[in-house]
Amino acid sequence: MTASSFGRAPGLPLLHSRDLVNWTLVGHALDRLPPEAAYASPRHDGGVWAPSLRHHDDRFWIFWGDPDHGIWQTNSPSVRGRWSAPQLVKAGRGLIDPCPLWDEETGAAHLVHGWARSRSGIGNRLTGHRMSPDGSALLDEGRTIVDADTIPGWFTLEGPKLYRHDGWFWILAPAGGVATGWQGALRSRHFLGPYEERVVLEQGDTDVNGPHQGGWVRTPGGEDWFVHFQQCGAYGRLVHLQPMRWDEDGWPVLGDAGSPVLVHAKPALPPQPRSAPAVDDDFPGGRFGRQWQWTANPRDGWASQHGGDGLRLNCGRTEGIDDLRTVPHVLTQRLPARPCTVEVGLWLDSEEPGARAGLVVLGDAYSWIGLCREADGTVRLTHRFTPPHADRERDAAPPLAVPGGRVRLRIELLRGARCRFWYAVDDRPGSPGGFAPVGRVFAATPWRWVGALLGLFAAAPPGAGGPAGTGTFTSFRISSPS
Repeated sequence: MTASSFGRAPGLPLLHSRDLVNWTLVGHALDRLPPEAAYASPRHDGGVWAPSLRHHDDRFWIFWGDPDHGIWQTNSPSVRGRWSAPQLVKAGRGLIDPCPLWDEETGAAHLVHGWARSRSGIGNRLTGHRMSPDGSALLDEGRTIVDADTIPGWFTLEGPKLYRHDGWFWILAPAGGVATGWQGALRSRHFLGPYEERVVLEQGDTDVNGPHQGGWVRTPGGEDWFVHFQQCGAYGRLVHLQPMRWDEDGWPVLGDAGSPVLVHAKPALPPQPRSAPAVDDDFPGGRFGRQWQWTANPRDGWASQHGGDGLRLNCGRTEGIDDLRTVPHVLTQRLPARPCTVEVGLWLDSEEPGARAGLVVLGDAYSWIGLCREADGTVRLTHRFTPPHADRERDAAPPLAVPGGRVRLRIELLRGARCRFWYAVDDRPGSPGGFAPVGRVFAATPWRWVGALLGLFAAAPPGAGGPAGTGTFTSFRISSPS
């Protein structure tokens, strides 16, 4: 499975499972986002939108749309192997959500994609192309194969997934908006249409709003399943697995007669140990795990390689030091969608006035706790926040002197993505001094479509250049309440 990663790098996370329930993160298909210069700075609403992952001709293929540049493709003989250099298949603005199909019945290759109205002025329609068998180029100008403006009540049709089944071309695509819409199925005897449509999954009386953008999976034993997401505010997009069958008229039936299920028997596949993508990190040898992504294409010098444990981030000099949403060298991972406690140790090793490092909850609004070197040379515990639409931080609590420049930071993540910040004047887990609260509860906010992020950063004001010191992070832990 892969997913949208927008403007963060590495991009296109690769997740693996043998039972569709227990997943691990095994890598990324993109080391850096193309075109590289466009993502030297954070672009949180650009980058990788709605990819499709397919297997054909003994290779894995990923197609994705970048709404500002066009449709891209990369491929590899192994999910865990080296992926090919990204190739631009179709240039243009507003081209999103591509999905290829190699038709085993005819040998032809096709591609369907949607449109981002924000970039192109076009929306609520799907365009189809003939594609070269090697996936490197489109062979025509494209043609509208579904215009949802002609379907009563349908709007924001997007995210198409293209299949061939039982003599039909199938497009599984959501409409009605990410947070409030439904999953549709469209079928035609011919790729170019005409297509007939049906709603096959909608919220009904469940708590699963959306339900949005998914894909059909058939197991080796012949079971059919549907994987989709649900938009959940600051928690981003939660993945659901729905049972799937075909009715007497040949239409797919998802969930419980078209409504999402929250509890269901697992797929009839060999039992697997419980697993989930990693979150904790001891930063062995100064390296960070696969769960972390920068907020822009990385540059040499953001992190220092060394022989000991602990993540040593250089205090990069930046104009945007008072707005972390504009800083490219913030290392992030997903905000957990459950109550939990986040902890990390921090040592600020910088003599540069204004240098700082910390732990941030990052979104349209954000708040961070960490250490800052003051003009008088003291190191102080600093807790700051930035409201939505503001372009500068504000103090969330008065600074506190921290002799030695070492702390352990904690965020208690409460229900509703409310965050309570704590600190202990020691960088060891379970420090004898214990934790003290600081500031008021902060309500995490989504960052466009991806929810809020947890981040680690080190930064310094612009200066004459040269090293500005480091912030060293140790023993990052996320734990659930006992």
